[in-house]
Parts: sequence; structure tokens; C-alpha cells
Amino acid sequence: MSLKSSLAITTGKSAYWFLHKFRNGGSSLPGKLTTKIDPNILKVLGQNYDVIVITGTNGKTLTTALTVKVLNQKFDHVLTNPSGSNMEQGIVTTFLTAKRSKNGRQIAVLEVDEANVIMVTKYIKPVAFVLTNIFRDQMDRYGEIYTTYKKILDGIALVPEATIIANGDASIFNSKELPNPIQYYGFNNQSDHDVTADVNTDGILCPVCQHVLHYNFIVYSNLGKYFCPNCGFKRPALKYELTSVDQLTPATSAFTIDGTSFNLHIGGLYNVYNALAAYSVGKFMGVTDDEIATALNDPDERVFGRQEQIQVGDKEITIVLVKNPVGLNQVIDMVGTETQPFSLVGLLNANYADGIDTSWIWDGEFEKLPKMNIKQFMTGGERYKDITFRLKVAGVTDDNLWIEPNLHDAVDRLKDLPTKRVYVFATYTAMLQLRKQLADDGYIKEGI
Repeated sequence: MSLKSSLAITTGKSAYWFLHKFRNGGSSLPGKLTTKIDPNILKVLGQNYDVIVITGTNGKTLTTALTVKVLNQKFDHVLTNPSGSNMEQGIVTTFLTAKRSKNGRQIAVLEVDEANVIMVTKYIKPVAFVLTNIFRDQMDRYGEIYTTYKKILDGIALVPEATIIANGDASIFNSKELPNPIQYYGFNNQSDHDVTADVNTDGILCPVCQHVLHYNFIVYSNLGKYFCPNCGFKRPALKYELTSVDQLTPATSAFTIDGTSFNLHIGGLYNVYNALAAYSVGKFMGVTDDEIATALNDPDERVFGRQEQIQVGDKEITIVLVKNPVGLNQVIDMVGTETQPFSLVGLLNANYADGIDTSWIWDGEFEKLPKMNIKQFMTGGERYKDITFRLKVAGVTDDNLWIEPNLHDAVDRLKDLPTKRVYVFATYTAMLQLRKQLADDGYIKEGI
């Protein structure tokens, strides 16, 4: 190790210690300081690790958390970035805080922002890439879905020997010939018929002939068993198959993969995909079905604002991150399975990490909400006017809607909501602000 690298690592570790000892923590600054001194530090930090990169639009954080749980069944210690700090500086900080395994393989499971894959593979050669999905998201940062995929492929191109474990139900992951070995996972839980996606769905043109794709069945959005009636392009063979979804509630999911039953203590069909991805990685790394079932059945699966449950007085607050139309619509469908009356809070910000364009909320199916058993709505966040207007257009009436621009006041008013169960839909920075306010008020131990 060079003197420069040693100095960089010492500086980064000292910054991390100081922030977590005397401040509220922080995952970016130590990495920024480290890379400022040695821009190539990841090459030093990541050596001797078998690295698995998890990327895609939706589901990265939970897929990463579930994958770590699965691999921990077999391996001594799995390094990861659990707070969702998925850009280069956050990943550097992750390695700075690593505890070396005393025996066995050194494994790192890293959630990586789509545009930052190449910033990792410039220095580290992963053994596998996990591709969850690609949906329209933060147009100011990523552009269209094909631009996003190009950013991921630029990073993968530097590691042609790495195995790709991809969502086979997403046609975009079958649109380019790649030298990498590829394993596909997907749903196979419906009988075949012929259906087309909604006209507003992205990514439904055949990559070979540009004809509109058809589906034998659709799971949601552009995911499903696709085929092109014009040229014969179709979904590839799946190595890992989900064959049935047995039960879905807002807090639980039961399903069958490759003949084994699994239970997940988190709701939403989209999270079944995350579990399927984690299962696929586990099988790739030699974890048994029984071990995977034990890991997925762990009741402590909610992580950092992704269906995280927090008790505020007598209220059960569930924080759900929303950031694009497809994810939002899946969350709306998830709360639609709630059998008890509940209240709904919408917190909308438009900072860089959220995407500065809030027009995506108009593609959300908010019109479903007034038909649900929602006793009270509340809006807040820096763009509270936008989310308030969107809900009113969807049919939410003034007498059923509280508006709280100030986050401190919004947290206080959570206790006044008329139902025990409360769901909070929050964009990324709004979620961070909410958690910090809840920490300041003593409801959770840590903020951001």
C-alpha cells in the first residue's frame, strides 16, 4: 500500500469516527475526504473481496439487505452499504468501516447507483452484477430508460467475466448481446394468454424490430413474459422461477420459488421481485433453499425508510419510499390490500436526490386512493403544494385533507390522525428529513 493510500484511509477512518462519535453520523464525507487524497483508493480497499453489485431503478436497497441476510447464512461476514449510500463516496466509506473476516471468503454486497456502476468497476472487478429493473426515474439525472441502461452497461463492460443475474421479465435486459455469462430470474405464475401493456408504459418496443411487444402475462408495468409477434423475440429461459404468489398483505408476502415456499415479513408484489433476486444470488453463491428460507423469514427486513415501521404514540407509522410512477403505483396497490382503516401522509421534495421534476406524480394512480378505507389524508414536504393539488384532482376533498408545510408540525400531527395505522409516502430527501425529525423527537435512535 502506498503512503498516499495509507494517509487517505487514515483520514477517512478518522472522519468517520468523529462524525459518529460527536455528530449524527454520516456516510458521504469520509468517502469524499478519502477519494480527495487518493482518487484510486477503491482499488486498494476492494482487493481480496468477492464483490456483488446490485443496481437498477427500484428495489436496490431492499434487494441488497435481503441478499446480505441470505449470504450470511453461509459466509462469516458480508460487507454492505446498508444506509443506501450507493454512490462512490458512500461505497468508499463502506470499505473504510469493514471488519475483516477471520476465515473464509471476503464478500461484499454493494448497492450501486446506476450512473455510478462504472465508478466502481474502474477499480473493482465484481464476480456478479444483479439487475433489478429499469423504469423512468429522475429524468434530469438519467434521461430515458435506454440511457440509464447504457450507464450500467458501460460499467459492466469493464468486467466481461462477471456473471449477470438479471430480471428476465424486463425485456431491456435481453436487448443487448453481452459477453458475460447471464442467469435470469422471473415470474412464471400465470397461464399464457395474449395481452399488451398500457399505452403509457415505457420499454415495450421490441429491441430487434421496434414492434410493440405482447405478453403471455404481465406482472406489472413492463415486466412479464414478453414476446414479439412480428420477429419472434421473446423472454429468455429462466434459471430461477417464481411459480406462485400465495398471499399478499401490506406487511407480509408468501410465495413459491423453484418448488420451495417462502415467507417475507414485508408486503408488496414488487418486494417479491426483490426476494427473488436475493434468492437467485444465494443460489449462485451456493446457499441452500432451506438457508434462504430461514433468511427471508427473518422478521427484521424493513430497512431505512423502505416500509420501515416506527411507533409514534399509539400510531404504527410505516414509511414507504416513492420516487417514480411505477414504484408509486405498486405502493398504492400494496396499501390497497390493507383490511383496516388507515391514514395516508404524502411528503414530496424535489431536491437532486429526489429528481427536481415533480411532474412524475401525475402518472401515479392516485385516483385509486379515495376508494380505499382512508380516514384522513395529510400532505407536507418542500413541494407540498404539488402533492396537495394532485390529491385534490384525484378526488380527495378539503374536509379530509390536512396540509402541514412544516415537518415538525407534521410529525406532531401524526399523533392526531384518527387511525392507528398510518402510511407515509415520502420521496428520498423527505424520508431522510422525516427520520431525522423523528430522531430529534425521540421516536427512533438515529436520524440520517
